[in-house]
Amino acid sequence: MSTLTHFDESGNARMVDVSDKDATERSATAKGSVYMSPTTLALIRDREVKKGDVLTVAQLAGIMGAKRTPDLIPLCHPLALTSVKVELQLDAARNAVDITATCKLVGKTGVEMEALTAVSVAALTVYDMVKAADKSMRIGDIRLVHKSGGKSGTYEAL
Repeated sequence: MSTLTHFDESGNARMVDVSDKDATERSATAKGSVYMSPTTLALIRDREVKKGDVLTVAQLAGIMGAKRTPDLIPLCHPLALTSVKVELQLDAARNAVDITATCKLVGKTGVEMEALTAVSVAALTVYDMVKAADKSMRIGDIRLVHKSGGKSGTYEAL
């Protein structure tokens, strides 16, 4: 288990000690989608959802999710995020709401989990706000598409 940093030599879970690492500028971007019927997508587009403006509420929920990541994911470090940007776009060709989240900081550990959590919480919020209209929605394709900073350098998804 020596290659898995969240476990000690005995296999016990632990929060990784980052105290000896240098603080660097770090960024991560994640993406995901909520797939739905064309009728449901039109409700969102036309702002006819009784619970309110789905895209704005989901955007705020995603930002809040990024900020609360260490409360949700065991062993995540609490981070002083310097920027969280969550964007939601309607894609009529795919009947989807596409979500992109980018998190940034200057620190000793990366922000991949924060970006992924932002997308996940935004997607769950879209689902929650329109579930009365569409029980067949699917959340999917949540993935890291970019990360930069730190010892491991830059990652770009193919």
